[in-house]
Amino acid sequence: MKFHEAANFLFDLRRFAPRPGTDATAALLEHLGNPHDDLDCIQVAGTNGKGSTARMVESTLREAGHSVGLYTSPHLDDVRERITVDGRKIAEHHLCEFVAAVEGYITDEAADGAAPTFFETLTALALWEFGRQDVDVAVLEVGIGGRHDATSVVDPVAGAITSVALEHTDVLGDTVEEIARDKSGIDPARPLVCGATGDARTAVAAEVGEIVTVGDGEDDDVTVTYGGREGLEGAVSIDGADFAVDTHLPLIGAHQATNAGIAAALLRQVADVDEATLARGLRNAHWPGRFECMAEDPLVVLDGAHNPRGCERVAETLESFEYDALHVVAGSMADKDHRGIAAAFEEAAHVVACQPDHDRAEDETVVARAFEEETDADVETRSDVAGALDIALDAADEDDCVLATGSLYTVGEARTRWARAEIVKRVDSIAESRSVIEGAHVTDAGAWRMRGKGVHRVVKTRVQPRQAQYLKEEMLSLGGECAISGLNDQDLENVDVVLMGTLAQFKRLIDKLSGQPYGLAAFGRELRETLAIGVDAPDTDYPWDDGTAVMGILNVTPDSFHDGGEYEAEADAVARAEEMVAAGADIVDIGGESTRPGADPVPVEEEKARVVPVIERISDLDVHISIDTRKADVARAALDAGADILNDVSGLEDPEMRLVAADYDVPVVVMHSIDTPVDPDTDVYYDDVVEDVVDELTERILLAEKAGLDRSQIIVDPGLGFGKTAAESFELLGRIEEFRGLGCPVLVGHSHKSMFGLVGRADGDRLEPTVAATAVAAEHGADIVRVHDVAENAAAVDVVQAASEPTRFQPE
Repeated sequence: MKFHEAANFLFDLRRFAPRPGTDATAALLEHLGNPHDDLDCIQVAGTNGKGSTARMVESTLREAGHSVGLYTSPHLDDVRERITVDGRKIAEHHLCEFVAAVEGYITDEAADGAAPTFFETLTALALWEFGRQDVDVAVLEVGIGGRHDATSVVDPVAGAITSVALEHTDVLGDTVEEIARDKSGIDPARPLVCGATGDARTAVAAEVGEIVTVGDGEDDDVTVTYGGREGLEGAVSIDGADFAVDTHLPLIGAHQATNAGIAAALLRQVADVDEATLARGLRNAHWPGRFECMAEDPLVVLDGAHNPRGCERVAETLESFEYDALHVVAGSMADKDHRGIAAAFEEAAHVVACQPDHDRAEDETVVARAFEEETDADVETRSDVAGALDIALDAADEDDCVLATGSLYTVGEARTRWARAEIVKRVDSIAESRSVIEGAHVTDAGAWRMRGKGVHRVVKTRVQPRQAQYLKEEMLSLGGECAISGLNDQDLENVDVVLMGTLAQFKRLIDKLSGQPYGLAAFGRELRETLAIGVDAPDTDYPWDDGTAVMGILNVTPDSFHDGGEYEAEADAVARAEEMVAAGADIVDIGGESTRPGADPVPVEEEKARVVPVIERISDLDVHISIDTRKADVARAALDAGADILNDVSGLEDPEMRLVAADYDVPVVVMHSIDTPVDPDTDVYYDDVVEDVVDELTERILLAEKAGLDRSQIIVDPGLGFGKTAAESFELLGRIEEFRGLGCPVLVGHSHKSMFGLVGRADGDRLEPTVAATAVAAEHGADIVRVHDVAENAAAVDVVQAASEPTRFQPE
């Protein structure tokens, strides 16, 4: 079964109306052998904040070393976002395996008028995946209510209610008390954690008996104090009966502080999480689309609040920022309280009402009318979210604020401006062309028909369905082609497309897209930059600006895998740095902690003592200095000593690292890594190792970008050997140019790695294959190669560059 067939089967289940009760979910799970029976599950219910709280719980459990499944809804771009294990989306292959196992059963049930719904089936898929991967804990965000929600098929070990307000009154009841009682039905084994207040809290207590209360009152079991915003984080103090934590949250606002308190109470019930781990886990709980600050000058905020109370909290959080005028991009679903949403933003000076590409979305004129009646703002309309965002950004001055809100669907479309990757494919044969097209889930017939048309410029990306149709029509009219995913009936979900044509055809397409609605103009601008059509290179002064730079590795460690102990002494390290500079190194990368398999962590002070004196000694050499560290404290000390670049093999695992890079305004290398140090026993599945790594790096790039770094300063490293087999590492090497679609410089670290065992080279016999791989990387567009043997690899880079630009090496 192909992915598009499996996904379409799931999407088709949306034809069945939602219903209360767990019987259908339980029956489906029984068909699968009850994979949830041995799972330790945590349920999080509530009107607002349940997704953020679930994410905080998941992040902290992972920080404590547990394997964690997370089930949330809805998704911003890809249905697989709803189901993650240890931060990774469910693999396409596993989704196909699940559908193959349930297709016959669901079809039989449909014939009897008892088919499970879309949400019920996805709940079963999540529990099946969590059982299959044998997670330590599964964190489940409740859909609607609690007692009759599909997630309540489990017997949770712990549970929480974040907040209670009027919602889904046709299903849950007409009063806050009735809704609170329904949410109380999740029935955890331990006392229910409750962040609700007033009559709702009273109703919950009456329903379940013992509860753990969370709030800012003296009588609360867990007391939360919000210290306000510090930069793009919120300061929070959490005090319980046997713990106290002071930390910062990437999710800003007093309501998020309460959510953190709820998460802390849940965590203390189910795991031995110490205070330091709790602080770090909460700080790493990034949650896209929830008061997410995407840019400054002007301030740009995305928040998927979709009811009056949620929007009021967004407005309250905005008060902590200084700005002149508020520009709101608003789009909502038809069943929401538009007037209540509009009233929350009474201070708005300018509103652009829009309509997300979803069949339940409200017409933009209706949303506009609500804002006209509830605010004094200048209100205009635009049919598409991307176009509305363009209007708001064009109207905003540097000291203004632009807010996109009203629905997660609105935020999902707006977020593509920053999150969408356009991957330039290197296609040199019919077979490669067909492989690329099939990778976008095009039908077999479509891939066969169009395979011969992709041997020019090929760009794969994700767009809205109506954008896909327009792009196909225009590319066909220009003599090019556009292959569209076979996925259909997806509501908002973006679809994969593969655009194929000559550069001239792409240029004419971009010209046609200018001024078009539905976000096409914004897409055209992105495409122009991706293909470098009439775009000037960034005005920077980095070693990789003019071809592939050579980064020499200098390990001042006793235990690094290739040269551990050789340069542990300061004098030896300095001499080695001077030798590498003389041999042609553009960058010297100094590391004081090994990340080889089985390596022991090095304390901060010891790591500083290893690297800082060396950096100080070589800071006057004509070379850029990079510090290879996972620790922000070490990074600060290294930068103060004279380092120019941060190299973080953990991919910004330390929440301070991106802020340090921004504070010092230096480039940072962000590597894709499943485990650091490497765990050789880690079994990682990739549907497509390159596209999966691109997808997972995208969110890490956004974290650095939101801290204030430009993409020209964010260097991506696909992490050869880190959670990849040798074959997967070679595939990454051979497709390096696809990472350029992220808009960042690309680093390849391959020197003397075990991947060369695939070609028969044992440890100690890997210089020649390392040099060969350097040539491959440079040929495929790597901006930096990180190597131990500078002279040999610099020669390989020179040969590749001379082959592509021979005049560069001619004497003047």
